[in-house]
Amino acid sequence: MSFKKRGFCDFYKELYWGNSVKNRPVVKWKLKMGSGQFGIYCVVRPEGGSNQLDIINCAFLKQKYFRYHPAYVYGIASGYEEALDIVLRISQEASIAGMDGRLLEYLKSKDA
Repeated sequence: MSFKKRGFCDFYKELYWGNSVKNRPVVKWKLKMGSGQFGIYCVVRPEGGSNQLDIINCAFLKQKYFRYHPAYVYGIASGYEEALDIVLRISQEASIAGMDGRLLEYLKSKDA
């Protein structure tokens, strides 16, 4: 009996993209496979604590831990500033939907 390893991350169905990310299908595939990409940042569900969202460099996803505990990615950006813009966009959408400060709850309601 073999245990199939999962990818290094799972993706939100309405994934947020930074405007300057090129070749999106390849970027997404490389993230899933744990392949490094210079300058790519991900907006992810936090592992714990009270944070709403975390921003991590994709190099973090190469760690063995994520092979068995995939990160849940809400957005992909080509730079930290662009990742901040994605968080701001999510925050604005949540505010318009009447869910100020409840970003994860807002994203989960869209994912249903």
